[in-house]
Amino acid sequence: MPIKTDNVVLIKSKAFAIRTVRLYQYLTQKENPQREFVLSQQILRSGTSIGANVRESRRAQSTNDFINKLYISLKEADETMYWLELLHETQYLTDEMFDSLNSDCEEMVKLLTSIIKTTQQRKADK
Repeated sequence: MPIKTDNVVLIKSKAFAIRTVRLYQYLTQKENPQREFVLSQQILRSGTSIGANVRESRRAQSTNDFINKLYISLKEADETMYWLELLHETQYLTDEMFDSLNSDCEEMVKLLTSIIKTTQQRKADK
């Protein structure tokens, strides 16, 4: 049950990964007086993993495999929210930066949750 190539979650997860890469670049740039390397690497990994697993789900071998890949994406999105909160609460992210990134991440969580529930329901109805 692969995701269509024009699917919103595929597009949004890739866009979020790009934002995550840009956040990493911002946090680690030489000109940034508050350079940060440890948390920024963590958020880079989890934030880009969301889209990677969504992309991988397109080639799922079964409905269960499809659901599993999306669950991994969901877990990565939740982890990303944690890193965003830490970066915000330690003043590496402004309120505006945090609100924007966190809002996008929350949207990913809602989309993934919806797809997982719908897929599980369709599977149960068969």
